[in-house]
Amino acid sequence: MIVAADMLSGLLALVFGAGGVSKFIGARRQVDTADHLHIRWRRYRLIGIPEIAASMGLLVGFTVPPLGAAAAIGLVLLMFGALTARVRVHDSTPFLVGDAAFLAVAAMTALLRIA
Repeated sequence: MIVAADMLSGLLALVFGAGGVSKFIGARRQVDTADHLHIRWRRYRLIGIPEIAASMGLLVGFTVPPLGAAAAIGLVLLMFGALTARVRVHDSTPFLVGDAAFLAVAAMTALLRIA
């Protein structure tokens, strides 16, 4: 179970760390996503803060499992918000499924860290 939690934590840390950094540097794709979701760029860019914090928390969770669990729970909440934003703009199914998959992986990671 620890190996699975570590693998999922590493995956999530990589994905959300990269996403957070791309928001901070103003990557064109992130700016376009903010526009598509009808979220002002200055506000959307702030989503990078919890993404990077969760990424660091997941990495620290390799040695301090409760912190890894807390970071994963934070990502569950973040991805619930992302899904809500996508539903609000009637986004396409692949984006909804992708966000739901990351929510599920974060939830599984939290459960494995808690167990």
